[in-house]
Parts: sequence; C-alpha cells; structure tokens
Amino acid sequence: MYFDSTYILVLIGAIISMIASWNVQRTFKNYSNVSNSQGFTSQDIAQRILNSAGIDDVRIERISGNLTDHYSPTEKVLRLSDTVYGQTSVAALGVAAHECGHAIQHKVGYTALKLRSISVPVANFGSKLSWPLIIIGIAMGWAGLAQAGVILFSFVVFFQLITLPVEFNASSRALEILEKDSILVGGELQAAKKVLSAAALTYVAALVSTVLQLLRLIIIAKSSSRRR
Repeated sequence: MYFDSTYILVLIGAIISMIASWNVQRTFKNYSNVSNSQGFTSQDIAQRILNSAGIDDVRIERISGNLTDHYSPTEKVLRLSDTVYGQTSVAALGVAAHECGHAIQHKVGYTALKLRSISVPVANFGSKLSWPLIIIGIAMGWAGLAQAGVILFSFVVFFQLITLPVEFNASSRALEILEKDSILVGGELQAAKKVLSAAALTYVAALVSTVLQLLRLIIIAKSSSRRR
C-alpha cells in the first residue's frame, strides 16, 4: 500500500493547531472565573470603548457559540459570543476590548485590515480551486496546471500572514485602552493579556499549518513533474 509521506506535514500542522486551540480554551476558562473588581460587563466595556473612540455607528450584538466573537466591518456590527456577552470576567472583558480594537482599526483605516479584507475573496478562491487544479494537473500530466494550483494556495498563506499584524494590533489597542482608562488594573490586566496572547497564538498556529500545507503541495507538484 502506498504511503504519502507528505501527510506528516499535515499531521504536524494539525497537532500545532490543536495545541493552540486547547491552550486558548484553557486560558479563557481559567480567567472566566475571575470577575473584574468594578463589576463591568463585556458589553458595557465594549460600548464605552466605542464611544471613547468616537464610534457611534457600530452596534453590539450577541452571537451563539463559544469564543465566536468578531467584528464585521461591512455590517458595522460587533458580535460577542455566549461565553463573553453579559459576563464580568477579565477574560470576557479582554475579548470584548479586542473586538473593539478591530472596530477602531476600521475607523482609522488600518492598512493591514484593509489588505486582509481585500484578500478574503482571493484566499477563498485559492482555497477552493487549488486542490482540483493540482489533482487534474497531476492526472493529465500538465505541470503548469499543478503549479497554478500551488500559486492559488499561496494566497491562503498570504491571508494568514496578513492576519497576524491585524490580530496583534487589535490586542495591543485593547490592552492599552483597558490600562489607560483603568478598566482593568494590576493582576486583572495581566490576566486579560494572557487570554489575548493565547488567542493570538492560534493565528500563529494557523499560519504555520497553512505554510506546511503549501510545502506539501509544492513537494507533490514537483514530484509529479519529475515522474513525467
């Protein structure tokens, strides 16, 4: 039976992603039991931060799920998940502030956020068509088609790469606001930082996993080309 050794790259990427996901879930859960000393709820803080930034056209909504929080620039909606909305924990406040960081990025025209928004349809296109092109290219002996598939998948890597500065910057803005406005103090601020750092590592893991997949596609395409 033929064994594709390149699957090892996929396995490594999957393990890295699982560890990062486990870490953020564990960290969030730990600090979900620590309420902020002033009794703020996540949506209170989100609204306060938005108002302070001069953002009055973004509404805050609840969305089902665990850590499904996100900011939609096209809808101008900040959505907080069941595990964050209405909560007073330092973990929930940190996540809410992070999403506000994205809203602020949108308001000030943060370049990396613009690039990520532009790259979304391209990345989706590349993700859907890369494998079919590679498979057809290998089956038909068309090396150029397989290489085109690899190039398309590289757009997915670019999307993951540009996501890093967007997420790190949003967390940086969040922590700065939480500290400057004395929303979280001392150990509370450090706890929120740990939660956001763990969340940021999931994006790093996603990038590493995607790069490993790209490397696998390159190896497969080159190997097929040499066999022809």
